[in-house]
Amino acid sequence: MTSARNLPQTRPSPASAGTGISGAAKTAGRSGKPPAPEIDRFRGQHLDLGERQIATELGRSNVTVDESESPLAWLARRRGRNGRALIEPYQFQAGERLRADFTCAHMMPRTTSNWESPILSGRRGGECAAEFTETMVATRQRVHQALDAAGPEFGGLLLDVCCFLKGLEDIERERGWPPRSAKVVLQLALDRLARHYGFAAQVRGPAYAPIRTWLAVGARFSVDGD
Repeated sequence: MTSARNLPQTRPSPASAGTGISGAAKTAGRSGKPPAPEIDRFRGQHLDLGERQIATELGRSNVTVDESESPLAWLARRRGRNGRALIEPYQFQAGERLRADFTCAHMMPRTTSNWESPILSGRRGGECAAEFTETMVATRQRVHQALDAAGPEFGGLLLDVCCFLKGLEDIERERGWPPRSAKVVLQLALDRLARHYGFAAQVRGPAYAPIRTWLAVGARFSVDGD
């Protein structure tokens, strides 16, 4: 009779032990799509959820966002005394484009230690040049070009509102501005940013567009009978 001491014991494999990965996350990892966040009812009632479509490395994807997170989204939904939105759609689009480039460029400063890569000898913080992809470099150039076009008087305000998501009341308190003055300055800053991106309230084309042809040099159209 075999004793209990000699019975083989079943142990979990190292691949499955301690991973804590759900079946949905494994399926999403195999399909190449990021796992969808789980938002319960208690958390959802405190958020202003909406659907957005963003561009990823795998193509365009629908994501769930918190509409109340961005001060620009709050201003775009609010109406003034004249019944118009506090910021125009083209101003909101320009601010969101700056925020998208800022996020894609990984320009948000770190608040914790970076444990993603090992510490190299002679490296003093920051990210090494090998970690910068072509997409990050291109988006950082676009951010700098947009801020240069806005000018030094508006660049800091655009960073605080569009990228760091600071409220207008916080900006007025930090800069010592009069109440309700940040909204006016922000509208001027968004106008200049929208002009840089080519956004406008009305689409206007050229009054006269020359006809482009593949004719040889010196040739011209001819009509039968001429």
